[in-house]
Amino acid sequence: MKIAFVGKGGSGKTTLSSLFIRHLAATGAPVIAVDADINQHLGPALGLDEADAARLPALGAHLPLIKDYLRGSNPRIASADTMIKTTPPGEGSRLLRVREDNPVYDACARPLELDGATVRLMVTGPFTEADLGVACYHSKTGAVELCLNHLVDGRDEYAVVDMTAGSDSFASGMFTRFDMTFLVAEPTRKGVSVYRQYSEYARDFGVDLKVVGNKVQGQDDIDFLREQVGDDLLVTVGHSDWVRAMEKGHPPHFARLEEPNRRSLQALHEAVDASYERRDWERYTRQMVHFHLKNAQSWGNERTGADLAAQVDPDFVLREQLVTPA
Repeated sequence: MKIAFVGKGGSGKTTLSSLFIRHLAATGAPVIAVDADINQHLGPALGLDEADAARLPALGAHLPLIKDYLRGSNPRIASADTMIKTTPPGEGSRLLRVREDNPVYDACARPLELDGATVRLMVTGPFTEADLGVACYHSKTGAVELCLNHLVDGRDEYAVVDMTAGSDSFASGMFTRFDMTFLVAEPTRKGVSVYRQYSEYARDFGVDLKVVGNKVQGQDDIDFLREQVGDDLLVTVGHSDWVRAMEKGHPPHFARLEEPNRRSLQALHEAVDASYERRDWERYTRQMVHFHLKNAQSWGNERTGADLAAQVDPDFVLREQLVTPA
């Protein structure tokens, strides 16, 4: 299952996504964790020190390898150079699986041990000095979007993405790539402002959106969030001594997380698993093609010198049962 955590800066989305990753890992489920935020904090939230986090391989730096691998023998893609972030898979494309080993994971993912369980961590990479003033951050997240377009995930396996803050992710089609999107909101007017933007787009594209109330101190906070977001409010999370210790670099064993917060994480898990029955691979593929054609027309054709609409395989639908070619 593909899960996104979104919210305004400072809402606690990275902390919540890291807790959910730990929760999933503790169940024994296979997990790929992806930091797609412009501020790369997921690694430290999962226990890496700053130096180790800085040494993680950046997805954006391996984009040629990713494109070449995913292209496979797809006859509609003339070369890896003509692939853009929205290029959809077709007959002959190589697909990614959560549980497998492949050259993309070898180059871009690093195993991370969490209380005896292991997850794969992938990061877009930070904005560098060379990017300032000349590059858009979506050039970094393009590798994530390309991988999500080619990822075939099944029940009880998870890809959790810590997205860039605010409504910035709407600048691409990546917000439609998920089975469930958790919007982390504080009980303030600013805290729910991103929800209003996100819910409008989510409704238009059939995005499954639930709100996680964070930094909640009492019933007044819960009532405020319920008034602002209605039935989209799934759970709330309050103060956590465990999180405070984690932020100081000394997290206790995850089993010692406070029981109310453990119940909230379980509720997130149940909501994600319930969304499996609502999966619509045809719509998923159709939306992929929709955003690819928009990007091709607005900038992709000119950038690559090719007609990128020709990359669309009209008979192809991404499904769990597809077999990846060797």
